[in-house]
Amino acid sequence: MSAKDRLNIVIDNIEKVIIGKRHIAELSIVAMLSQGHVLLEDVPGVGKTMLVRALAKSIGADFKRIQFTPDLLPSDVIGVSIYNPKDMEFHFRPGPIMGNIVLADEINRTSPKTQSSLLEAMEEASVTIDGVTMHIPKPFFVMATQNPIEYEGTYPLPEAQLDRFLLKIKIGYPTSREEMEVLNRSQISAPIDELQPVMSLEELLKLQEEVKLIRVDETIRSYIVDLARQTRIDPYVYLGVSPRGSIALMKASQAYAMLKGRDFVTPDDVQHLAKFVFGHRIMLRSEARYDGVTAEEITDRIMAKTRVPVQRLVGQ
Repeated sequence: MSAKDRLNIVIDNIEKVIIGKRHIAELSIVAMLSQGHVLLEDVPGVGKTMLVRALAKSIGADFKRIQFTPDLLPSDVIGVSIYNPKDMEFHFRPGPIMGNIVLADEINRTSPKTQSSLLEAMEEASVTIDGVTMHIPKPFFVMATQNPIEYEGTYPLPEAQLDRFLLKIKIGYPTSREEMEVLNRSQISAPIDELQPVMSLEELLKLQEEVKLIRVDETIRSYIVDLARQTRIDPYVYLGVSPRGSIALMKASQAYAMLKGRDFVTPDDVQHLAKFVFGHRIMLRSEARYDGVTAEEITDRIMAKTRVPVQRLVGQ
C-alpha cells in the first residue's frame, strides 16, 4: 500500500468524527509528517479538541491534554523532581508534555513563563529538569488552541513563539448539512468513543523519514525564497517571514506532495500551503489594520505577483 493510501485511511478515519473538514485533517497530517506543530485558532465548540483526539486515536498514540490556565506553572507542563525519603533520592515525575500527541488547550490563557516551557519542548523535543535532559518520546506532535474572540485575561503569543508553529489553522463552522450529520451521529453515542487505530506509530515514524526524501527542485526552493523575501518588503508588513518560515513551507510542501501521491513538490503545493505557513509569521503595520488588510490577503497578493516556476519540474 502506498503512502498516499495509508494517509488517506487515517484522514477517512478522522472524518468519522470531524464532519466536512477533510482539508483540516489533511493539514494536520501534513504538520505531523513534517514533525512540526499546529496552532488551532477558532471559536469554542467547532471541534478543535475532537480533531486532536481523533488524530491521536487514529494512529494509536499516547494522548495528553493540558488545560492552560493563569495559575499553571512550568512544572505542571514538563514535570517535577520529587524527593523520596525512603531512598533519599529525587525522582522525576514526568508532566503531560511527555506524550506523543499533546493538546495545549487555550495556550494564550497562561503566563508567558509557562508558554515558554511548552514552546521550548516543542523546539528541542526534550525537557531539562535539575540539569538533566530527557528526550520526549517520538513521534511528538503538539496542537495548541486559542480563542480569537475573548482577549480578557489572556497573554497573546509573541512573534518569536508563534514562529515555532508550522501551521496556523482555522476550522470554521460546518454547513447546515454537515451540522445535521453531526447531530445524527451524536444522538446515541459520541463517535470519538468508537474510533479505532488505523495506523501504528512505527508506520508514522517511517513516513516521517520517507517524507524527507521528497524531491524539492532548485526552482521550487527559489520560488519559496522569493515568496518569503516579498513579505519582508511589502509596504503593509512590519515584520516579514523569517528563514525558519521558508524551511517550514518547504517541509510542509514535501509532506503535502506525499499526501497527494507524488515524490516531488510542485508550485501548486507551495501555493496551497503558503497562507497557513506564512499567515501567523507576518506582523502587519497599523495602516494594514486600518485598511482591513489581513496577512492571508497579503500572502495571496504576493503569490499573484511572484513568478511561478514552470521549468525543470521533476516528472515532466
